[in-house]
Amino acid sequence: MELKFLCPYWGSEGIAAEKFVANVTDAGFDGAEINFPDDDEFIETVKRAASEDNFIVVAQQWLAPTVESFEQYRAKFNARLRFLASLNPVFINSHTGKDFYSFAQNSLLLKDALALERTLGITITHETHRGRFNFAAFATEPFLKQYPELKLNADLSHWTNVSESLLEEQQGALLAAQQQSYYIHARVGHTQSAQVNDPFSSQWHDTLNVYVQWWQTIIDLAKARGQQIFYICPEFGPWPYMPNEFNSNKPITEQWQLNVTMKDYLKQHLVV
Repeated sequence: MELKFLCPYWGSEGIAAEKFVANVTDAGFDGAEINFPDDDEFIETVKRAASEDNFIVVAQQWLAPTVESFEQYRAKFNARLRFLASLNPVFINSHTGKDFYSFAQNSLLLKDALALERTLGITITHETHRGRFNFAAFATEPFLKQYPELKLNADLSHWTNVSESLLEEQQGALLAAQQQSYYIHARVGHTQSAQVNDPFSSQWHDTLNVYVQWWQTIIDLAKARGQQIFYICPEFGPWPYMPNEFNSNKPITEQWQLNVTMKDYLKQHLVV
């Protein structure tokens, strides 16, 4: 199995596409996960980098929050997935559903996504995330049982935050998710936030080790099922995920460098 590391576009909005691609490549990433803006020039530049320079592109499906009916959301969800698929990314990472939708409603969205996977020939992962159908370990497990073909993006930082734990009492649900994880967002969270200030600080040493063990298990399971390439995106975010210094707009840690350091750390510590 080969590991490929992606850089998040999140936090680099406002940087010209050519500069962003160059920054990502120079930092040693294989590509990027991008929530594509409504910008034809940006899109064409990234597509050109993908076709000419083997720049790996994962398209992020994220819909801006608004007050809407389920049917309105469903229509936008399907339209966005179809648009992103037309850009020919390696795969799509989707923020899917809402935590307050019923099981039946979220199931309709998952069935839509699975149907699009089949008809469009593209993989869609569903990011574990607060506010989505898979906002917590216990809430996700029934969907995994119902839809064994479902593919997760394991961003486990949200689950530690939602449960205010390192999932010590939810090992069964955690393993079920690990077995169906095809992608990792390598961000470390804690019981009160989805992002620690610096995972390499001594105060988070034990927490970082727990996360690395979780990620290693996911990779081992993926390798066992025959997955040839596994994608990892270190995804430490900007404010408000990243705290600012008191009474200041200055982040206490540099987001870009955290993601570069996490990439390098995982290259050394994950076993394939």
